[in-house]
Amino acid sequence: MSAEFLPRMRSGDDYMFHPDLERMDRAELAALQLARLKGTLHHAYTNVPHYRRAFDAAGVTPDDLHSLADLARFPFTVKTDLRDNYPFGLFAVPRSQLARIHASSGTTGRPTVVGYTQGDLVRWSELMARSMASAGIRPGDVVHNSYGYGLFTGGLGAHYGAERLGATVVPMSGGSTERQVALLRDFAADALCSTPSYALNIAEVARAEGVDLRGGPLKVGLFGAEPWTEAMRAELEEQLGITACDVYGLSEIMGPGVAVECWARNGLHGWEDHFLFEVIDAQTGQPLPYGEAGELVITTLTKSALPMIRYRTRDISRLSIEPCPCGRSHVRILRITGRNDDMMIIRGVNVYPSQVEAVLLPLPGLSAHYQMVVERKGVLDVLTIEVEAAPEEAEASYPQLAATVGHHVKSLIGVSSTVIIRRPGEIPRSLGKALRVRDLRRG
Repeated sequence: MSAEFLPRMRSGDDYMFHPDLERMDRAELAALQLARLKGTLHHAYTNVPHYRRAFDAAGVTPDDLHSLADLARFPFTVKTDLRDNYPFGLFAVPRSQLARIHASSGTTGRPTVVGYTQGDLVRWSELMARSMASAGIRPGDVVHNSYGYGLFTGGLGAHYGAERLGATVVPMSGGSTERQVALLRDFAADALCSTPSYALNIAEVARAEGVDLRGGPLKVGLFGAEPWTEAMRAELEEQLGITACDVYGLSEIMGPGVAVECWARNGLHGWEDHFLFEVIDAQTGQPLPYGEAGELVITTLTKSALPMIRYRTRDISRLSIEPCPCGRSHVRILRITGRNDDMMIIRGVNVYPSQVEAVLLPLPGLSAHYQMVVERKGVLDVLTIEVEAAPEEAEASYPQLAATVGHHVKSLIGVSSTVIIRRPGEIPRSLGKALRVRDLRRG
């Protein structure tokens, strides 16, 4: 980020939405988690037939939980459990007690359906407000919300969180990017909420229209709903003149606001008074100690409508309880490096989209817009990387750019690829989550 924007980062700002909870002593936090976990297990076992069957099959009951470590004896929950119990089979309250229902798109099969009681919605709004405050958004700020509204949890999650914080919300949703740029400027937005890929789209349109969003009041970007890298953060901060913070959540667990980066940006604070976080060995299912990389598993502690017991997120990360400069005591989820179900095996090499992004974005002459295509030709898998050149790059340099990209991908990731340099604007833009991979082997 250029020096002229550094004062907007609010480094050292220790504003907290709930100081007593966010600075809670680790021993106190563990005692609260244990009490809430016992209640959650009883609630799920009593009211959800799926959990009763799963617990019985594992030979455990809620009364077998005497310490947090005992949770490792209980079975995991996976995404297919929601689909197998479609639509309301995992709910722990009668349908008449639901205040809201969200659902996935269902493009890969039955949608996953999640529900909330009124109390769940209040807690979600509180946690999202806490997350926004941690990232540097303040009461009275104008929050431009470009997350999609509707069945996707992002838009309404950010909306009600910002209102609970006391901010002014511009409920823009996705699309109409030229109007997004105009309203960001005209309404003097302090914060932008969106997927990181759509924020890049906004920045690109603003630049094309001669609008310099870096010179206005915009100071914070709260980005989530898709994986993104440190290279993407640098690109967003340079183009928008903001502090870009990561917010984490899953619809199955709550929605956005499960964890968030503070101004120190050395991991996402996971709100342990409402969630219990584990990292497991993805192959054996055994819990791993703090600091070791594995699959993130989350158990809800205060969800009434849809309790989730040991939900396997498929996200690969590490946990840390090292002190954070911001003073918050909650566990930090270190940057998510990929997903088990996003991993592609190409000629015996494990490849994550985030690895490719980390190679592409720092290279000069390229934009941040790219896509990977995986095909099977004969018995071999073939990876093609399509990436746009930067607007100022001459087309005569495209062959050399392609060779440079291919060399870096081979040397840093270990897989050969065909690289195609596209002209600016040729790769489709996203209005929400970016489509980074087209795996034609699955067709």
